Parts: sequence; C-alpha cells; structure tokens
Amino acid sequence: MSRTPFAPLFDRLVDDAAVFPPGLAPLDEAVREHLDRRTGPYAVHIGPLLVPAASAGELAAFAATDPRTAQAPLEVSLVVRPGSPARPLVDALASLRDDERVLVTAAELGWSPEWRQVLDAGIPVVVEVGLGDDQARGLDDIAAAVDEQHDVTAKFRTGSTPTWPWPDEATLGGFLDAVVLHGLPFKLTGGLHHSVRGIHGGEPMHGLLNVLLATHEALGGAEAHDLAGILARHHAEVLVTAVSSLSTGDAEQVRESFTAYGCCGVLDPLTELEALGLITTEESHA
Repeated sequence: MSRTPFAPLFDRLVDDAAVFPPGLAPLDEAVREHLDRRTGPYAVHIGPLLVPAASAGELAAFAATDPRTAQAPLEVSLVVRPGSPARPLVDALASLRDDERVLVTAAELGWSPEWRQVLDAGIPVVVEVGLGDDQARGLDDIAAAVDEQHDVTAKFRTGSTPTWPWPDEATLGGFLDAVVLHGLPFKLTGGLHHSVRGIHGGEPMHGLLNVLLATHEALGGAEAHDLAGILARHHAEVLVTAVSSLSTGDAEQVRESFTAYGCCGVLDPLTELEALGLITTEESHA
C-alpha cells in the first residue's frame, strides 16, 4: 500500500457500522465483507466491526465458520443504543470473553446511571452523551471514571435519527469544545459520510475534514463559536490544504483526541479522501 505522508491522520479512523441504519446490512454479509476489507486497499484506515450486543451469539456462529478468523480473530465493538439497558451488553461481553474467533475491542452504550456496570468487563468503554445538561453531566461522569483509571471515551452523534435532530455546527462545535476542555478522547457516530460539509440527498451533513480541523483548533484553545465556523466551511480545496499542512505531531494529537467514527457506508469517506489525494492505495496507481 502506497500512502501520503499525512495518511496516519486517517489510520483506523472509520469503524464499520454496516449493520446499523441506514445501511442495515445482514450480519453474515457484514462479517464476510469486513473480513474481506482486512486485506483490501483501505484496510489500514478501517477499525472494528460494530455489532449490536443482542447479536453476539449470531456473531460468534458466523465468525466460527469463516476460516480467516482462525488466523486472526474478528475485531468487533459491541453496541447498545442510548436508552437501552446496560445488562444485555454486560451479558454479551461475558458470552464472548473466551471466544478465540472474536476479539471484542470495546463496548459502546449511552450515558445513564447504570453505564458503569460495563466497566467491570475490563475493556475500553465508549459512552454516548446527549445535549445540554445531560451532556454536561455525562462528560463530568466520564471524566471521573477516567480519573479512576478506567479506559473510557466519549461519543457524540453527528447525524439525525427519528429521535435525534441533526446537530448543527454550533451544537457540534459546543460538544468539541466541551470534550476537549474535559481532556477526554471522543468518538463520533452517524452522519459523517462525506469529507466536506454540504447538502447531500437534500439534507445537511457534517464533513470529516471539517471535524479533523475543528479538533485541531479546539486542542489549540479555539472556542465553540470558532469551531462552528470551521465546521460550516464548504470549500474542499481550503480544507484539503489545511489538513495537508498539519505536522505529524499535530496529526497524532488530533487522533489521540478524535479516536474514530462509525459509518455504515464504510468505504464512502475513504474513496472521497482518495479522490482528494489525502490517502492513496496500490489500486490508485494501477
């Protein structure tokens, strides 16, 4: 694989959320295609497969029948959606603890009074926070857990759902400002299908490059209103130039903060990044 000098900014950036809306791929198909991608041209940029905790048994069966998992286990992060109880996630983690074909890299759930049950599993935990006072309390709670030496990452949703309105640039900028001020790593989910902020399918969507640059500026002390301005930029050339100018140290710092994001169309942002010249593969030169 041939890569640009700043490609580490994009290493293991996109978690494979193929089974979640709007993709809704069948789990057997998602497992097979994820394993295919482990040796594909974008492998270095793709993180674990995201799987609903309720599907842990089915996941184990599919992994057991694919010979590729005997050579290297299938990396997954188990997920329950915000508002769901934590117990099914705890049970799913226990059921896969000794599975040699599946490696659970993280557990993801919404912030609630019972989320700390998952800490006993001894694996990294990702906690999705909401808006307003709930967000503030959630980030305070996550920060307290980190102070207690737990491996916990905050999570925020960038796309709309039937129960979650699209967070505009001021809302997302406010989250980035708050999470960086708390000194917490964060993950994003939903809605980052494209490299640059714009209207797609008639709906506004945030851009991956915008978020990377806003994270860099937040780490440098920029405030929420400044971050909102970066998130609102629509000009690809300006964003590409700015991202290309980040030093290796800058890129490492950004990725220590912005750890990953889940995307159901896992290759969509990667093919756009390739088209913009930010990542390259051997196939690019064929």
